[in-house]
Formats: sequence, structure tokens, C-alpha cells
Amino acid sequence: MHPRIRWGIIATGNIAGQFARDLALLPDHEVVAVGSRSLARAQAYAEEFGVRRAYGSYTDLVSDLDVDVVYVATPHSDHLATARLALEAGKAVLCEKALTANAREARELVSLAQEKRLFFMEAMWMRCNPLHLQLRDLIAGGAIGQPQTLHASMGFLAEYDPEGRLFAPELAGGALLDIGVYPVSLAHHLLGPPTTVRATATLAPTGVDASVGMVFGYASGVVATLTGSIAGILPNDAAIGGTEGWIDIPRNFHDTTSLTVHREGKDPETYAVEKHGIGYTYEAIEVARCLREGLVESPLVSWADSLAVMDVLDGVREQIGVQYPNDVHSDDETPP
Repeated sequence: MHPRIRWGIIATGNIAGQFARDLALLPDHEVVAVGSRSLARAQAYAEEFGVRRAYGSYTDLVSDLDVDVVYVATPHSDHLATARLALEAGKAVLCEKALTANAREARELVSLAQEKRLFFMEAMWMRCNPLHLQLRDLIAGGAIGQPQTLHASMGFLAEYDPEGRLFAPELAGGALLDIGVYPVSLAHHLLGPPTTVRATATLAPTGVDASVGMVFGYASGVVATLTGSIAGILPNDAAIGGTEGWIDIPRNFHDTTSLTVHREGKDPETYAVEKHGIGYTYEAIEVARCLREGLVESPLVSWADSLAVMDVLDGVREQIGVQYPNDVHSDDETPP
């Protein structure tokens, strides 16, 4: 293994830029190449972030012998084809959340990674945050007694653009896959798969969900209420209530730097962690650890967990009546 983790980044949007900024904070990581459908955009990205090579096709990027792992930052609709291209080229892959447009596509990628014995992980950076790992341990250790309720919200006001990635069905847009996946993943992280799912939504004119509300029921008796929106600003917080207290996770729970445990008759206890960059450093460190240990799957963001979340997202979309072109046919095209 090369002493530095050498990244190739596919796509040049906002999240790809944020990821590159965080990688620059890690001395044993380096972005060696960037690929885009537009050579001009790749070159502009390379100049901005100090990347040595820029490619005008994804195929050229995954063919670069110096690339150890490919970060897929395309819209959800392209995750299957792009991640598949990288895996078939023999590259490890970190693929942005939601993992794919639907569970069928996610299973195809996991099967391919298993067949090729290649590392593959969903970029659910929240699951690599040390505080979220501590949160799970606190709950499992009985810090608030038996959990009874979970609440989580995430939302912002997006400018309506019927052709943009947030609102276009052909790009697998909508609140659920873009940000609703965070509350759903949090619930799965802490409670496992739900036994019942109820969902309602307000749809945008394009037919994707602008706001979505979900109620999950669990065999243990826990109830989770989860909300996502690209039509309004939400608190973006989370709280877990139990028989002996509750835990607050403040605004931007997905990349939190603190959480507070409240117990009846006791002073609140706050746990904190120093944030490095935006927070993508945690998932990059986990990718590096797995690659150096020869793992094909991260125990923090397991294939089983990602697939279970995708199953829930599919079920929610079925209830609210949101369908993508990806749902009705397989994307067999190789990206440029």
C-alpha cells in the first residue's frame, strides 16, 4: 500500500470541493486526479484544489494507476453507473449518500464489490463521527434507560429549479435521498430496522418530494419521528428519549461536535469533540484504515446497514408516490 492514500474524485460540484478541502487537512491523504464530463470543469477544479491531473471523462479517471480509491460525488441517478465503472476498473470506492437511487442498484454494487474483493463504502460521514459512535454506546449502556422515542429533522430552503439535482426526477432528486437519508440513517444506527413505516409528503411540481415526514415503529416499542425538507428551514436537531432521561443533539446533528445527556435528578452531562474541517475527515480516516488493513467493508458503515437504509427509502418513496427513471429500468450505460 502506498504510504499516502491517493484519491481520484469524480464530479466537481460543491460536495466534491468540500471533500477536497477536508482531505487537505490529512497529511497522509492526497487528491491526485479529478474527473468530470467536462475537461474545462475538471481543469478548473484541479487548479483550485492543487490536483495534479484533470480528466474529461470518468473512464480516464478510473484508469489512472496512481489512484487508490475513487470518491463518487455525482447525482444519485449516476451512482450506480459511476461506482460500477470504478469497481470494474479495480478501484476501491467511496460513494456519496444516498448510496444509489434505489435498493436494487445498491445491491448490484455490493455484489460487484464482493465479487471483485474491493473496498466499497457509502459516504455516510455521520456514522464515522466519534460522537455518534459514543452516542450509540451511551444508549446501549443504559444512559437514558430504555429508549422510547427518537426525533430527528433536517431541512433547508432550496431555490426551485426543475432541472437541478434537488428537484429533477431524472437525477433522483427530492428531500428524502438528499437529506432525509440522515434522519433515517440515524434511526437505523441507534435502533436498527423498523417494523413499521408510515410516510407522508408534499411533492414539488416535478413529482419529487419537497418535504417528507416519517414515523417508524419498532418491535421494542420505540417510535421515531423523522422529517426532511428542501422547502423550509428545520431545526436540524435530534433527541432520543428514554425511561430515565434523554439525549439532545443540537443543530446539524449529522456532524455534531457536542451532545448532552439529561437524567432526572442529575446535572446534564455534555460530551464534545473538536471538529476538523467540515467533518468529512472522519470518513476519509475510516477509508484509509480499512484499505491499510485489507478490509473490503467498513464495520462503521457496513454494506448491510446501507442496504437496510435503502430498503426503507424505497418503502417511503412507494408510500409517497415518488418514482425515478432508475426504478423502471437498469442503467446499463457507461458514464463518459
